[in-house]
Amino acid sequence: MKPRDNTIKLSQFLKLMGIVPTGGQAKLLIQGGDVLLNGVVETRRGRRLVRGDQVTVEGQTFEVNLDNSQDQEVLTVFPEQTG
Repeated sequence: MKPRDNTIKLSQFLKLMGIVPTGGQAKLLIQGGDVLLNGVVETRRGRRLVRGDQVTVEGQTFEVNLDNSQDQEVLTVFPEQTG
């Protein structure tokens, strides 16, 4: 799953992080209003994430860092507990 133009779809991100095992489950989670993007409820599963975006699911926040340089995909995620 290689990011396009240093972006990744929200549903793909949730699968990549192991938060959900399938795209269908990602869809249900997102459309159910259970996912925050930068502190705001996001209900579009096709929403493209960019570097610095913060995705919060079940009280855990992940910061997105995509680097597509030199044809290598690097995804760094920093889980943080939210209060």
